[in-house]
Amino acid sequence: MPNAADLVAAARQRIREITPQELSAKLSGLTVIDVREPAEFAAGHLPGAINIPRGLLEFKVETAIPDHDRALVLHCQGGGRSALATVALQELGYRNVVNLAGGFAACVAAGLPTER
Repeated sequence: MPNAADLVAAARQRIREITPQELSAKLSGLTVIDVREPAEFAAGHLPGAINIPRGLLEFKVETAIPDHDRALVLHCQGGGRSALATVALQELGYRNVVNLAGGFAACVAAGLPTER
């Protein structure tokens, strides 16, 4: 039986990932979706990020982001939930979606700006 780590590893085989440094260099023109829970988002998030929790993503993304060609970067705290979410968006027909490797924690460690 696969466990959560196995599912995340399989998801990473099906998606593209970018580093916090790549995100910082490309931030203009990208839409950042934070799939963490609202309390996590409120404690600190990337500037301009949209919070759509992982558990609601498939139900809310079409309303929030109707353009399936829009450049999207998904992240969570460490990159696992957002890897699964990236696969889900690809399955919904989003064509330009990537996962942020290492998630929000990697952004903080890299010194990227955050806000509350």
